[in-house]
Amino acid sequence: MQQDKHPDYHPVVFRDRSAGYAFLTRSTATSEQTIEWDDGETYPVVDVEISSESHPFYTGKARTVDSEGRVARFERRYGGGQDTGGDGAA
Repeated sequence: MQQDKHPDYHPVVFRDRSAGYAFLTRSTATSEQTIEWDDGETYPVVDVEISSESHPFYTGKARTVDSEGRVARFERRYGGGQDTGGDGAA
């Protein structure tokens, strides 16, 4: 690895304020704010709006799109391979 070409890679705490959750990982992100972690060390802390603790996909609170209604509307409009019998064409 060439010197002075890569950013500093160091331990950083990412804190999700909406979920009240924080985790320690390694990153190139920097911050002026610091936090004392459980191990007694002080690390830079980066506040994030969303993480796996608050994201709807990971929490199981994701909304699903009514795809069946869209498919049914498409089939009514353009024919879905089945004869609906309403147009009289043969």
